[in-house]
Amino acid sequence: MQRLIPTGEAARPVAFAEVRQPVPDPGQALIKVKAFAPNRGETFLLEHPRPELLPGKDIAGPVAQAAADGSGPGIGARVVGHPAQGGWAEYAAVPTHSLVALPDSIDSARAAALPLAGITALWLLRTAGSLAGRRVLLTGASGGVGHYVTELAVGAGAELTAVTATPVRGEGFTGWLRGPSDAPGTVVVVPGLDSAKEEFLDLVSALLAKGLAVFAMDGPGQGVLAATTTFVPDYERVVGRVIDALGAARIGLVGLSLGGYFAARAAALEPRVAAVSTVSGPFRLDWEELPPPVRDIMARRAGGADAAREFARHVDLAALAPRIAAPLLAVDGDQDVIPGVTNGEPLARMVPHGTYLSVPHGDHLLGNARPDWLPHLSDHITHTLTGTPA
Repeated sequence: MQRLIPTGEAARPVAFAEVRQPVPDPGQALIKVKAFAPNRGETFLLEHPRPELLPGKDIAGPVAQAAADGSGPGIGARVVGHPAQGGWAEYAAVPTHSLVALPDSIDSARAAALPLAGITALWLLRTAGSLAGRRVLLTGASGGVGHYVTELAVGAGAELTAVTATPVRGEGFTGWLRGPSDAPGTVVVVPGLDSAKEEFLDLVSALLAKGLAVFAMDGPGQGVLAATTTFVPDYERVVGRVIDALGAARIGLVGLSLGGYFAARAAALEPRVAAVSTVSGPFRLDWEELPPPVRDIMARRAGGADAAREFARHVDLAALAPRIAAPLLAVDGDQDVIPGVTNGEPLARMVPHGTYLSVPHGDHLLGNARPDWLPHLSDHITHTLTGTPA
């Protein structure tokens, strides 16, 4: 039979291969796959596939062979299934407890889109408890899980505000724009050395709750662009193209980890940046002092060790800090101590309108201390962009 298997190639992540038909265990039925649905998580796994990866968790089709133990549907029954893997094939062996019979009114293509996203949405709502009469803010409402959450939450009596995302792409960047079209300000969220635009939901949600529009981006060498591009020292040019694409007269910038350096640099050199904040952002890097794992990641992102060493040499905000006219908030955690990294305190001190917030128990990116800094950051950006009281 035919199966789609990972290739490890960015331009052609899967290819058909002739393989043996699976032999189901006693508690499994053999399904003739009429339709399957890719999931975003599976596409991430295809970027660096492990040897045993067989993608495919959402399928639909008729039962070709019933389970030997007598459980589950019989031969010919139309079902939707949620196997652990292996669904991107002509046949899949699926535990009968992961199969549900389909009514005639639902075709296989629609049914295949249900399992992972639908189960996730249902789990989220059950975790939240009763929604009757409650106000719910849903980010990512246009995604697979978001569609199901919208329907289920409204059906459960919630007053739902759904926030969708618009893809925005350009030379050297890609990302998602969320928030109202008439937002009083737009904030660009810049990821760091080994992070991506999808990772900072708490930050994005806090800014959206302030009524702002938020553009979470990947730049050169980051996120989905890491496989095809490398870091650039002049990140302010990328930010300039982002501002052009968004059509914003002025923006706020929030940079996380190495993204803090990118954000501060852009604030110094791009006059349309009206507010800026860094979170665990470096003021300066010393390549020779950086831990080997950090240097290894930087080498992958920059295109080799020599390029990474040269890039690190540019990460020094001493000359640029006095040129940052926008109000700046630098946030650090006192427990975030990395050899070769100078934290944001000198940046805040040298910027004409700089403020420094140090959280004694905060780690890198302060994920363990969000209540101690996230409200301050969202207030800082909102007040600076809109003029409303913090």
